[in-house]
Amino acid sequence: MKRRSWSGARIHTFLLAMLLSLPALSLAEPVTLHHAVELALKHATGVSIAAADEQHASAGYRELRNSYIPQLNAGAGIGWSDGFPLSLEGAAPSLFNVNAQSALINPALRDFIHAAQADVTVSTLHTKDQRNQVVQDTVLSYAELAKWEQRLHRLREAEPAAEQIAAAVAQRIKEGIDSEMDVSKARLSLARVRLRLAEAGGAADVLREHLSRLTGLPAASIEIDPDSVPALPAPKPQEDFASKTTDANPVVEAAVEHARAQYLRAKGEHRSLWPSVDFAAQYANLATYNNYDRFYQPGSFQPNNATVGVAIHFPFLNLAQHARVQEAESEAFKAKKQAEAARNQVSEETLRLQRSVTQMQAARDVAELEYEIAQKNVEAVRTRMDSSGANLHDLDTAQTQASERLITLQDVTFELERSQVALLRATGELESWALGTK
Repeated sequence: MKRRSWSGARIHTFLLAMLLSLPALSLAEPVTLHHAVELALKHATGVSIAAADEQHASAGYRELRNSYIPQLNAGAGIGWSDGFPLSLEGAAPSLFNVNAQSALINPALRDFIHAAQADVTVSTLHTKDQRNQVVQDTVLSYAELAKWEQRLHRLREAEPAAEQIAAAVAQRIKEGIDSEMDVSKARLSLARVRLRLAEAGGAADVLREHLSRLTGLPAASIEIDPDSVPALPAPKPQEDFASKTTDANPVVEAAVEHARAQYLRAKGEHRSLWPSVDFAAQYANLATYNNYDRFYQPGSFQPNNATVGVAIHFPFLNLAQHARVQEAESEAFKAKKQAEAARNQVSEETLRLQRSVTQMQAARDVAELEYEIAQKNVEAVRTRMDSSGANLHDLDTAQTQASERLITLQDVTFELERSQVALLRATGELESWALGTK
């Protein structure tokens, strides 16, 4: 049989591919929380949608504001006339014409412009709230991933010890020292460790995939740095969070500004019943074949004609507009009540979060002490084993209890962090805290 050998070109191609794959493995650096938040804000679809809504509102404001700038239209109304030259689309048939029109004095338009300005502010606040949502999601996912990775590390250290205890108990059964019940308990402890390993590994994989979708980074390359998470500020018990939230929360500000916009819009609908003045101008170059010289005084026809003036409107009877006024007033009243509801809801939620932080801080202190006692109990059992005052079963029970206390401590600590992050969002300080821009 002939041996298959690689040519020099194939070897070079293989070595080049290996070299290109090395940077992804050797140059990977942990992703800090600051960098993860920045990437999430750039890749978030919700932020992009909110920014598009903000551009839409800004364009609507400019559309109304530019109504005071004359709109010029140029064209032609070319046509043949039989008899008197009738108009084409409201203008005399002409070879060339220019029309200009703009608002001059219009109280309703002024209020509509102010309402559009308020809508722009509402869109900006919605964008800010959406950014806060993305930051909160990223921070909590990052912190939870750190929790599960820390748990994985501890469980991987505990698994060999549990295996050793199970093997030792099995040997003691052969020697007639322990019973079948003891080996079942040892196997149960090992099975619990492996179950928690599977649980932690699955949760970490899901969170890493979620961070990948948030930041745009490949899930396999995401390596977090728990030390990059800045310390969460502890709220002062006497601090007035209710007023602080009302002043800084974008949800409340957006609701209040939306109510203001609806009030201005209702005011504008009411002022649509007032007189208004528009500027208007027109130029037309007329042709002789449209019978103008036959129906007008001989010698008075001229091809170039222009008109400049104002159009004054006096609304006299407009029942439809009266109905629109009532409709706008009801919308303004509804928006006002919605703003009050948003203010009350956010204020209550902030107070609940403040109390939750205080409660979770106390729960964390309890969990820390329980874990500390469990650790000391493990050390005490080891000491007793040296003097034959305890056995493997006592050590297994103590280690299991310490592991459970550690898991409780990690869960309580994360719930405390969740409440603190939500409180930062409610007070409008989340993004500055996460990005370190204070």
